[in-house]
Amino acid sequence: MNRSPIIALDFNSAEKTFEFLKAFDHSVNVKVGMELYYKEGPAMIARLKEEGYSIFLDLKLHDIPNTVKSAMKVLASLEVDMVNVHAAGGKAMMEAALEGLEAGTAVGVQRPALIAVTQLTSTDDRQVKEEQLISVPLRESVEHYAKLASSAQLDGVVCSVQEAKIIEEVCGKDFFKVTPGIRLAQGDVHDQKRVATPAKAKQEGSTHIVVGRAITGADNPLEAYQHVKTLWEGITS
Repeated sequence: MNRSPIIALDFNSAEKTFEFLKAFDHSVNVKVGMELYYKEGPAMIARLKEEGYSIFLDLKLHDIPNTVKSAMKVLASLEVDMVNVHAAGGKAMMEAALEGLEAGTAVGVQRPALIAVTQLTSTDDRQVKEEQLISVPLRESVEHYAKLASSAQLDGVVCSVQEAKIIEEVCGKDFFKVTPGIRLAQGDVHDQKRVATPAKAKQEGSTHIVVGRAITGADNPLEAYQHVKTLWEGITS
């Protein structure tokens, strides 16, 4: 998957999704999450692949190692570009996920990148302390999960822009820092708490940005995408 912005296809049907995508070049990166995948299934992925899109399948697997390994073996057959798990599942689960992905990838086909969700961008320090009963600040929790994912030989993590720089320091420049919660300066943050602009994401070391409502909810989605891409690529400030 190249480093262009990833458009989050947060729709509940194939019909709405492809109506939205009519305006776009088929080379753009897209994210298929739970809602769309659970509604449309593997056929959705097959059609997106057939039309040439690069796909991040965002299902955030989190279960016992053997179950995740088996699930990843199945997901590998879809031949998407990136998949993910929850780092909270532990090192053994992440290692099993990678094993399943490698076992399920056909000979001659590039294995999908495997990344781990550290803390959701809707999470704040209060939730980490009071609901997850984690004694360290959220930032340290994210750093810990990133190190754990790196030790399990994953390709990177999902984190907020605020943690991208420290993750680069501890896990290396080539370790993916996939950052959702991207908004334009005047945009609504909705239910996300740790958000940033495309330019800030670039500055802080994100390797990939995931953009949803700033594009899908715009009056002119293609124009919004091009604006995000311009900011992300550093053509303007």
